[in-house]
Amino acid sequence: MLTIGTHTFTSRLLLGTGKFTDLQIQNQAVEASGTEVLTFAVRRLNLDQVNEPNFLEMLDLKKYKLLPNTAGAKTAEEAIRIARLAKASGLCDMIKVEVIGDDTLLLPDPLETVKACEVLLAEGFIVLPYISDDYMLAKRLQQLGVHAIMPGASPIGSGKGILNPSALQWIIDQATVPVIVDAGIRSPKDAAYAMELGADAVLLNSAVSGATNPVQMATAMKLGVEAGRLGREAGMIPVREYAVASSPAEGMITT
Repeated sequence: MLTIGTHTFTSRLLLGTGKFTDLQIQNQAVEASGTEVLTFAVRRLNLDQVNEPNFLEMLDLKKYKLLPNTAGAKTAEEAIRIARLAKASGLCDMIKVEVIGDDTLLLPDPLETVKACEVLLAEGFIVLPYISDDYMLAKRLQQLGVHAIMPGASPIGSGKGILNPSALQWIIDQATVPVIVDAGIRSPKDAAYAMELGADAVLLNSAVSGATNPVQMATAMKLGVEAGRLGREAGMIPVREYAVASSPAEGMITT
């Protein structure tokens, strides 16, 4: 089971809800993924526009836990304001803190992220910060009391997969809270690899919403996460420099 704060989940795949071509395909992909957690940008949700459709209208919200994020924020103050708006709207007590510091690579600003997390933790939020694959930053945020760490595999939407597995491994090895690999995932292979490294879950969006067949890709990602987790728990053989015979040498027939 995946436990984040006071919430427990069976699925280890978290799904973003942006960029789908239409709400029907989005709904079908959500169902196919088996996810229990849906994340979305508060700034892109028309909470006060009753005539504007949004993904909430298409889903049975009793089946999912919503994870609002602060996408669009460039400062701690903006992230805090967005988080408070989400909480006031009654969406959820969890918040993905996302403070982007660079418009080209869309990498998170570590200093502003820490500032935002400090305030939101003090206000009682369940806080999940999106960060780069920075080992020391992950440790500092855990010391603050965040409820999960969300390091990026590679830049958001890049599809480059896991660029630095060693950095992710270091973060995972010292983690005292769930590690959710977020951003840059392209294929089920990437999702499985993240889980093989020991991640507790994977969050993705573009890999599904941007696929030629989003519903089929959602199913593939679900299976990738499950396969990676099973492989990790099964205990994989060590990597060796040279070949090791798969058949025992003892008891062989000699001529």
